[in-house]
Amino acid sequence: MRAYELMIIFTADTEESDVQQQVNRLEELAKSVGGSLEKVDKWGVRRFAFEIQKKNEGFYVVLEFLAENALDEIDRTLRLADNVIRHKFIRLPIKEAHLRGLAAATV
Repeated sequence: MRAYELMIIFTADTEESDVQQQVNRLEELAKSVGGSLEKVDKWGVRRFAFEIQKKNEGFYVVLEFLAENALDEIDRTLRLADNVIRHKFIRLPIKEAHLRGLAAATV
């Protein structure tokens, strides 16, 4: 399994219950291919350094998860979501994954 960090920026007017529903959906996607969601960090509404899609602020969420092949489906789901402004995957190096407690990250 590989360790990933995913940052999602939702529109600022998105309700926290809607954000949680989207996080639950992503967790189900990861579990369906044998992965797992390890950590959810909701940063809340933050101001952008520059305007993105005619918006000045967004609701930030950072997820840490283990997965093998779920990235395509997660990416597709986030691209189709109307309340997602941007998202970015980062594959964590093995050393960083171990520092964060994602011990199952071996490849």
